[in-house]
Amino acid sequence: MKDKLIVPDYLFEVSWEVCNKVGGIYAVLSTKAATLKASLGDNLVFIGPDIWHEQPSPFFIEGATPNLTKWAKSANAEGLKVRVGRWDIPGQPLVVLVDFRPFYAVKNAVYAQMWEWYGVDSMTAYGDYDEGCTFAYASALVVESLYKHNCPQRSKVVAHFNEWTTGMGVLYLKRQLPSVATVFTTHATCVGRSICGNNKPLYDYLTGYHGDQMADELNMRSKHSVEKRAAQQADCFTTVSEITAAECNQLLERMPVVTPNGFESGFVPSGVAFSRVRRESRAAFSRVVECLTGAVPAEDALFIGTAGRCEWKNKGLDVFLDSLNRLRNNTPNREIVAFIMVPGWVDEARSDVKARYNSSVSFETPVSDPVFTHAVHNYFEDVILKRIHELGFRNEKDDKVKVIYIPCYLNGDDGLLNRTYYNMLAGLDLTVYPSYYEPWGYTPMESCAFGVPTVTTSLSGFGMWCKSIGRGKDISEGVVVIGRNDSNYESVVSDICKVIYDYASQSVVDAKPARQEAKKIAARAAWKNFIKYYQIAFDEALSNTAQRIGG
Repeated sequence: MKDKLIVPDYLFEVSWEVCNKVGGIYAVLSTKAATLKASLGDNLVFIGPDIWHEQPSPFFIEGATPNLTKWAKSANAEGLKVRVGRWDIPGQPLVVLVDFRPFYAVKNAVYAQMWEWYGVDSMTAYGDYDEGCTFAYASALVVESLYKHNCPQRSKVVAHFNEWTTGMGVLYLKRQLPSVATVFTTHATCVGRSICGNNKPLYDYLTGYHGDQMADELNMRSKHSVEKRAAQQADCFTTVSEITAAECNQLLERMPVVTPNGFESGFVPSGVAFSRVRRESRAAFSRVVECLTGAVPAEDALFIGTAGRCEWKNKGLDVFLDSLNRLRNNTPNREIVAFIMVPGWVDEARSDVKARYNSSVSFETPVSDPVFTHAVHNYFEDVILKRIHELGFRNEKDDKVKVIYIPCYLNGDDGLLNRTYYNMLAGLDLTVYPSYYEPWGYTPMESCAFGVPTVTTSLSGFGMWCKSIGRGKDISEGVVVIGRNDSNYESVVSDICKVIYDYASQSVVDAKPARQEAKKIAARAAWKNFIKYYQIAFDEALSNTAQRIGG
């Protein structure tokens, strides 16, 4: 590292997940914000999509600084439709929400310009391409306007764009506003994710894959095209782990700076508050089990969980269920209940389960099909529910291993539990995230932060980082990192089955040290320890910009 890094005066960070809780990038940005704001103050501004329009957003607080409010009035008068305020997360950073819909009218002209300038191929675009690229263009106009109105001359300004959905923003600024340093972060490449999603082996054959060729084969040409051009044109290109860096280098043809993801301890209650949350969440889990199965779990039942997007292979949901199925053949004396908290095509809480849950009555008989809590629109096609049925899980009273599928986002308003994911996480004893494709892995990191020992794999960024600090060999260390590759599925299932069995065989008291070790690992991954990697990225971007403009 250089003795003295160049520090930005202003940082504008753009993402589709600003004030828009969709996936892991929301966790990255919302936990990072307080640490960034500590050094930048209100010169840190996040920019996200105004998907709420005239409706109130649960993540947005109206009211900004006088300077930003004044800018918003002039920007709206000039044709940008923006709202300014603060993001309701720790640190409460300033935020601009931009309505990108008016720019659909000019998208073809923008695409033509991007082809002319950089060779971005939008001809085969489909799905969310127009939405992402229109938002990216609108966001770049916001940065351009903020720069001209609110940044003094010769200010060091960084515009940080996240994921392919913002790639055209990088390209616009590179051409139209070269004095602004651009950082582009790929959290997972379009082609890499698609290779895995199509059940092709990624790791054994990575060096044989050519990004452009695979994009054509997988019908990903337009998304790959904008992502690759943004990665190559940005003043600094970053990604979140060494494993994804190799993927980026091969498929996007540029080696990125690695900026590992951290976590903010302020999201975790402490002391008496944590004990209360854990107690209440365990009671909620127990009540759900009783309402579904007619049996109250034993007080020392081992509650296991997994969560994330419904990516069957990538998130290792197949491995998780197969491990639980194998566990049924050799169960410890302790009862095990596994909760799969993965959003599906959810309708609403099952009326029969909800009526039971909200009553004060105890139940001794099960509901029909007592393996899921919320109705799904695609009952016969839902991949998780289908596999639970295929494996014969019935959650009968005497079953030592039960599986409960909670197919919704736990935002506190699901109609049954009405508790957030973080609250429910506190009530678990063990988590398992056996990912095949996981650029970082926020779920196991969050689990550690909440003192819940976790199982992950060597194909996750977090798992690789744990191994780099000498952790992950045994659950007593708070984390187990299972070695995974393209050809050892069965051994991964067996290894996870053994970890669960061994942990369940311990007493509650004996398992306590592992909870403390998990917290220690999370403390080492705090943003205060990882923000230095972003400072290196900002320095590289500003240095390259200075060379480009002769500053």
